[in-house]
Amino acid sequence: MPEYDSGTTGSRKQKKDEGGFLGKLGGTLTRKKKQGSVPPENPEEQPKTEEEEIEIVEREGRDAIDNHLQIRQPDLKLLADGQTIRILTQESRDDPKFREIVDLVLYWVNDELASERIVVNNLQEDFYDGQVIQKLIEKSAEIKIEVPEVSQSEEGQKQKWRIIVDALNRNLLQSNVATPKWSAETIHNKDIVAILQLLIHLAIHYRAPIKFPQNVNVQLMTYTKQGKQVSKNLITEQLTTRQTELGQKGERDAFDTLFDYGPDKLQHVKSSLVAFCNKHLNKINLEITDLETQFQDGVFLILLMGLLEGYFVPLYKFHLQVTNNEEKLKNVQFAFFLMEEAGIPKPKSRAHDIVNGDLKSTLRVLHGLFSKYKHA
Repeated sequence: MPEYDSGTTGSRKQKKDEGGFLGKLGGTLTRKKKQGSVPPENPEEQPKTEEEEIEIVEREGRDAIDNHLQIRQPDLKLLADGQTIRILTQESRDDPKFREIVDLVLYWVNDELASERIVVNNLQEDFYDGQVIQKLIEKSAEIKIEVPEVSQSEEGQKQKWRIIVDALNRNLLQSNVATPKWSAETIHNKDIVAILQLLIHLAIHYRAPIKFPQNVNVQLMTYTKQGKQVSKNLITEQLTTRQTELGQKGERDAFDTLFDYGPDKLQHVKSSLVAFCNKHLNKINLEITDLETQFQDGVFLILLMGLLEGYFVPLYKFHLQVTNNEEKLKNVQFAFFLMEEAGIPKPKSRAHDIVNGDLKSTLRVLHGLFSKYKHA
């Protein structure tokens, strides 16, 4: 949690003639940055249209993902008799949902291993020797895996992978994965789907603060050598199913029960929380209708805390017009700080959960506010 100075919550309301909170906002909630106010230095350069800018951003995003993935064309002459290799099809590689999964996995892995000064750029090249995944498992599970030192030999790397995969399957994921879809050999062979299946299961098992696209399947072309013949076959592999709650593991609470068994009561709780929030947000001409999405950027949480506690939150303290996930996360973390300053118990939810639009986590936070300020 970032540190904030005490002046944030110290600016309590003192006078009604200060113009009011809405006046201080001055319409900035709906105001967009003006473009084209400064003419280009080169007269021939014309400002890019919104469509052109979107196309540039999308192209840069595709190029970034392309750098993380490499589809190797197999050298069938090197296949041993009875050996099978799998190659992801171009269509699956270009699937936006598949690319989103790759991006989310990289984000999670690099965030987890930042303290180890490990940076993963390419899933196939950076994982096949087992060193990165070993560090990831040890940090996530808080265990120590005894493996040989880094080996440059192929057999040494395979042996290291066998030890890591055995520890993973035997001690960590046995309750969640009946038949693991990965093996030491497939990962060492840089099988991108096997690597992703392993990392996705790890992320879900340790409640990573990311939400994968649901029910994503990919297609692979398999090549198997039998004698002098090489046969090929198109198969389908599942990457994700339906992902449940993002929150931390722990004891179940009333919201777990509501989501599992009480859809009618859950709807009543949502309606009550919407009414509670709007009772106060209406004071500054704001309104929420969707609890799942409208609190993701943290802005309404911050404004709501100011209204409930009776102070004005200076606009420079947070990002009023959010442009990326990092700013959303900082806003939600700041809102959590304001809650703790107000004496509200630390939320069970994590800031990442709110940013990722996890409804159950958002409801837990709002219910905490409702419990304290329902008579305000």
